[in-house]
Amino acid sequence: MRVLIQLRPAPDVVASVIDPGVRSTVADVVTDLPGVLIDPAFTPVAVPRPVSAHGAPLSLHQRVGFSLAPEDASVLVRGEISDAELTTRSVLLSSSVREVAGVFADPYIRPTTCGDDGPVGDWEEVRRLLRVHDLWAGGHDGEGVIVAVVDTGINADHVTTVIGHDVTIDAERSWSPQGVDKIPGHYPVGHGSMCAFGVLLTAPKATLLDLPVLLSRRPGTNGDGLLSDALAAYSHLGALLRAMPADSRSLVVTNSWGMFSPDMDFPPGHPGNYSDNPAHPFNVIVGSLEGEGADILFSAGNCGRDCPDERCAYTDRTIVGANSHPRVLSVGGVDVRGERVGYSSQGPGRLSERKPDLCAYTHFAGSDAIGPADSGTSTACPVAAGVVAAVRTRRSAGELSPSQLRTLLHRTADDRSTVGFDHDYGYGVIDPTAVLAALERQNRTNAA
Repeated sequence: MRVLIQLRPAPDVVASVIDPGVRSTVADVVTDLPGVLIDPAFTPVAVPRPVSAHGAPLSLHQRVGFSLAPEDASVLVRGEISDAELTTRSVLLSSSVREVAGVFADPYIRPTTCGDDGPVGDWEEVRRLLRVHDLWAGGHDGEGVIVAVVDTGINADHVTTVIGHDVTIDAERSWSPQGVDKIPGHYPVGHGSMCAFGVLLTAPKATLLDLPVLLSRRPGTNGDGLLSDALAAYSHLGALLRAMPADSRSLVVTNSWGMFSPDMDFPPGHPGNYSDNPAHPFNVIVGSLEGEGADILFSAGNCGRDCPDERCAYTDRTIVGANSHPRVLSVGGVDVRGERVGYSSQGPGRLSERKPDLCAYTHFAGSDAIGPADSGTSTACPVAAGVVAAVRTRRSAGELSPSQLRTLLHRTADDRSTVGFDHDYGYGVIDPTAVLAALERQNRTNAA
């Protein structure tokens, strides 16, 4: 089984891992772990420590801070434990090696596109529904906003041809996992191109970061990644965010992937579990990135009861791990008629019961990147991310925190079912013009 090993080495070692000017290796952090085949190609990742004045730093129901000070942060390395030793090794490892603080699952993560039916409507209709021309007339077109597309990589030429305008990709600040060529904007046409297209429907002037995490296991395909590679990508994004002025940060992160099966996870209740565990390092680093000013969106998944993806192996509470994190926007899918698509996962979520947060449009003719329809909550998520980027054009995280923006998106969503929140649509369908109208009313109130 693939695992992440959480270590607490000496502060000077942690400081070297944190320092972006130093390239640390596994050998710099640890030389041997009994029973673990360490992956020497994985660059160690520092994870901040949650801290709280209320004594519950891992609570998902209150605001906590995060410390990346060398004396507080931990370091992650990646490895494998044999199935024969699995039942005892993961429990005993932390007590047998002084520096080891935990052993966690490192499951495969996969794109969430599915749905074989033909498209309903097209991308121009989605733009009309989102009233993008009104947004752009008000200067809300994503200019100056960075959107990180954590996926299979973007083919900028393809997206440019279909959408009809240039695509801006920041190659220098993009990132790729070990073993994947860093060629931002030049990956094979596929799932990541579809996601980039979805963002640009509403935020055509956004600057994209290309992070092809889902190519780490099967380069050149729409394949699989490992959660550890996503964690390393988030560490990279954290360093970028901290380099921005605190009062003008604008970073949106779109994630159209998730875990479909518990096969590669420890069971719920196990200290190394991912799906239900707020202490898993990836769930911790997601919370810390949001706390530093990033708007993070995840697809809700395609395990809805009407027509679940054939890969779905969870029998209940199918929005798992970071896709259900309370500090991310978990996005379900509706078609252009505002009806929930049958594969869109329903709540409650595992880390937060009130999931999905809202829905966005999917299953329309669009990017021509993966088939006749841009489908799945894989499409809904970047469409919503484009709306967030449009709002961020004129309001940085210093003015409107990610938490405040999520609340505003909840309150202004077009309610499609029972009054208020429900587990099918969340708070409703995302409505960008209602968000901006609410912000304008807020500005007038504050000025009065």
